[in-house]
Amino acid sequence: MAAHRPDVAPIDDAGESDETLVRRVIAGDHRAFEPIMRRYNRRLFRLARASLRDDAEAEDALQETYLAAFRGLDRFRGDASLGTWLSRLVLNECLGRKRRSARRDRIAPIIATTDDAKEILEMPIADTDTPDFVAMRDQLRALLERKLDELPDDFRAVFMLRSVEELSVEETAECLGLPEATVRSRHFRARGLLRASLSGAMDSAERGMFEFAGARCDRIVANVLRRLVASKAGL
Repeated sequence: MAAHRPDVAPIDDAGESDETLVRRVIAGDHRAFEPIMRRYNRRLFRLARASLRDDAEAEDALQETYLAAFRGLDRFRGDASLGTWLSRLVLNECLGRKRRSARRDRIAPIIATTDDAKEILEMPIADTDTPDFVAMRDQLRALLERKLDELPDDFRAVFMLRSVEELSVEETAECLGLPEATVRSRHFRARGLLRASLSGAMDSAERGMFEFAGARCDRIVANVLRRLVASKAGL
């Protein structure tokens, strides 16, 4: 029988619960870790991206998080949901990276000008997916991502989970370890800051921010699986 390659087609375990998949991994069925990654890839990438403000760094942080999660999965007790546990792991990984980076160098925050926002908001709105409309939408999305990068760290994480991932106040509070009132106030403030820059354009574009393309999802899964095989982690 041919050996399993980490870049083969995804395993179809979409109907299994998180608890079942975790038990399978702990019992030695390491392939069951793949559907866990695919299930939470987008949320965790967006959370890492909101924290680190860099696509490549966020991907790397996510891979390290999955490796740590795989090795420590037997310590997952189910007190919180698997998604919450993984969210906390990726936030801890991002925090460690930011601390190391701060020790190496201090980088002044990049403050974007408002000229691009004005130019995009003054463009005529088309009612069809014409090339001009598609280009405008892409520009607006890029602008929103830059404006989100400018928000304080605490606001970015809350906004990403509430507005982009559409988690509830309760779920967001659990993921970030915050009181629900703090989640509400930070989310309100984050939306207010973005609206001040982009007016009504934010609502129509925020769902597409930091889109998690299939190629990126496959790349992260394949890289983690290759590294697990190479290190014989848990085997």
